[in-house]
Amino acid sequence: MKIEAPEYIRSIVPYPPGKPMDELEREYGVKNPIKLASNENAWGSSPKAIAAIRDALGNLNRYPDGSNFYLVQAIAGKFGFSPDEVVVGNGSDDIIECLVKAFVQPGDEVITSHPSFLMYQKVVQVRGGVNTILPLKGMRHNLDAILSHITDKTRLIFLDNPNNPTATAIKPTDLYNFLSSVPESVLVVLDEAYVDFMDLEQQVDIYSLVHNSKDRCGVVALRTFSKAYGLAGLRVGFGLMGSQVAEMLHRVRQPFNVNQLAQVAALAALEDTEFYQQTLDKTRQGMVWLQNEVEKLGCRRYLSQTNFFLVDVKGDATALYEAMLHKGVIIRSMKAYGYTNVIRITVGTEEENHRCITALAECLTELSYVA
Repeated sequence: MKIEAPEYIRSIVPYPPGKPMDELEREYGVKNPIKLASNENAWGSSPKAIAAIRDALGNLNRYPDGSNFYLVQAIAGKFGFSPDEVVVGNGSDDIIECLVKAFVQPGDEVITSHPSFLMYQKVVQVRGGVNTILPLKGMRHNLDAILSHITDKTRLIFLDNPNNPTATAIKPTDLYNFLSSVPESVLVVLDEAYVDFMDLEQQVDIYSLVHNSKDRCGVVALRTFSKAYGLAGLRVGFGLMGSQVAEMLHRVRQPFNVNQLAQVAALAALEDTEFYQQTLDKTRQGMVWLQNEVEKLGCRRYLSQTNFFLVDVKGDATALYEAMLHKGVIIRSMKAYGYTNVIRITVGTEEENHRCITALAECLTELSYVA
């Protein structure tokens, strides 16, 4: 075979997947490992969503609804948007890809921050676009630097708010001022995957930002059912945007981009306010407890607007990550992101949180990281 991919494809580093839990048990000789590395919902999925999936199992011989009609209607009603301003995707990654497909040609520029969600830059590279990557400042998006790097070739700006992996959020007033300075020819994408966990005063008025775009840039807000709604395994995300933008995304998305079980589960989860609120309440409680405990161990914890937080362990983060694996606790090292001594911990159940702190205390002592 002589076929060869373009250089901009060959230079892409594949997304690094985690190991299956049973493989971790075999390789490290641990039993019942806990995963606090991927910012998932520790309390499972909505019981209503699970029941809806069971009810739909008899229809798997049929294609899903290509318009996502009932789910779009429900999302629009919940957030006060018109149905033609909602686009549903196979995870918010799908909407990110559609935005790049619709608005970025080879040679066009897209501005992102580092570190942030890796898929922004990968999708742009796949399309032959040019990534303008700017470092965070104080673990926050450097809005002034972003403004100074906008050119006549800039098409999109991606801002994960809150940021992943730092868990920081942009102050609403700073964001509003920033948007007022972005040219009308640029589309700003606010990835709000963790918005449900944010303090209310930190959340921005998405309805106004999308609808009051006269004489300034357009805004797209991305949301997901993977986090607070507990449906990460089904991959459902959605975007709130102007109808003109949504129309372009419908032109480039796959016709059946959200499977049947994902649609019915997301619809049920959206209506299960009890499970949703319990997730938020338990996450807040767990966050407070975990952050207090890591400080007692002599570590520095960073503030968070998400369901995860960063911890300076005052030693090599990857060595600590490996030590924690041997105790059956999976956390994330931030060394690859440039934070050599920092780990990321996702809030788990009460039992998981206690196991995490016990293992962390033992590993810190074994590695002689803190006094």
